[in-house]
Amino acid sequence: MKFFVLSFLLCFNLTLGQTVYESMESEFLGTSRELKIQLPRNYEENSEKYYPLIVVFDGDYLFEVVAGNVDYYSYWEDMPEAIVVGVNQDGSRSEDCYISMDDYLPSKTGAQFYDFIENELLNFMSENYRTLNFRVAIGHGKTANFINYYLFKDRPVFNAFVALSPSLSSVMEENLTNRLSLESKSKTFYYLSTAALDLKRNHKQIMALNNNISAIENENLLYGFDNFDDANHYSLVAQSIPKAFQSIFLVYQPISKEEYKNHILTLETSPVDYLIEKYYMIETLFGIKKQILVNDFRAIAAAIQKTKQFEYFKELGKIANKQHPNTVLASFYIARYYEETGKPEKAMDIYRSAYTLEEVEGYTKDDMFDRADQIKQEYGF
Repeated sequence: MKFFVLSFLLCFNLTLGQTVYESMESEFLGTSRELKIQLPRNYEENSEKYYPLIVVFDGDYLFEVVAGNVDYYSYWEDMPEAIVVGVNQDGSRSEDCYISMDDYLPSKTGAQFYDFIENELLNFMSENYRTLNFRVAIGHGKTANFINYYLFKDRPVFNAFVALSPSLSSVMEENLTNRLSLESKSKTFYYLSTAALDLKRNHKQIMALNNNISAIENENLLYGFDNFDDANHYSLVAQSIPKAFQSIFLVYQPISKEEYKNHILTLETSPVDYLIEKYYMIETLFGIKKQILVNDFRAIAAAIQKTKQFEYFKELGKIANKQHPNTVLASFYIARYYEETGKPEKAMDIYRSAYTLEEVEGYTKDDMFDRADQIKQEYGF
């Protein structure tokens, strides 16, 4: 019985992803720093797969919240699987975030910690784990202010920033607003949060900062903000993390009812082109070549049907054949094209050919055969 329980717990832990504990020597810090690293589910089995990197400052208490959300939302494909690394700052937080009162930049131990992250930690992760170049920095309070300094480089080492109730240093509000206003060739994701019961100084400064950022007109800035009514400085973290991931990885998510209604149905161009562009953006932004979800094929097909633009079924079928070969998906759309464009006999033949193919997520052989029978009865073939 003990063996069974132990085996179950081990399997459960592996299913949820593997947590690795590392002690990393740092020349910049002159000491070692403890790391917690969560690897995606089936990391070892998917030996050719690379993942975005999420760096969690305040890893001594913030890591588990972030890692749990990453595992959960990636399971439902609302965000990509990712490698999460938490940096232990217990007992060193103030020194790590030391800012000079002369120029309001990281100085002394703060400069050393800054260099440790940029020049040692990121290199360590890329050399020892399969990480992509898309990186997210997450901080709370002091560290939420500190991560902003990585934005001020010409080529920031992070693509996305999650600032949870930042304790803003002097001139940060102005400098950050100016930096986010600058046009750049790449997208910058920035998420900011506070709460009604947040620290009074933080809340006041963050609300002012939000007003400034919201007024920025920069198509390469993707900005999200929340001011929670029922949270304080600490409890806002649990509410912020999922909202931050939703904001950053919005395009990665399956097509929702809102996206279908407000964006796809109102298109004046091809809905199939919309689908292609969506997945091109995912590859461009995150470096991930994602297979088009059946859910998203279904949404585009529904739009074609509703708008009676039946000629797009053929193009959708060609894409389905590449993305989900040997399934009934492509045949279904191509048959729909012939059925709606005056070639029912050809549609019937394609429906009937489904017996050699695999079913996929609600597209069944029985449905294909039923459609073929309906055409035969209607036209007397």
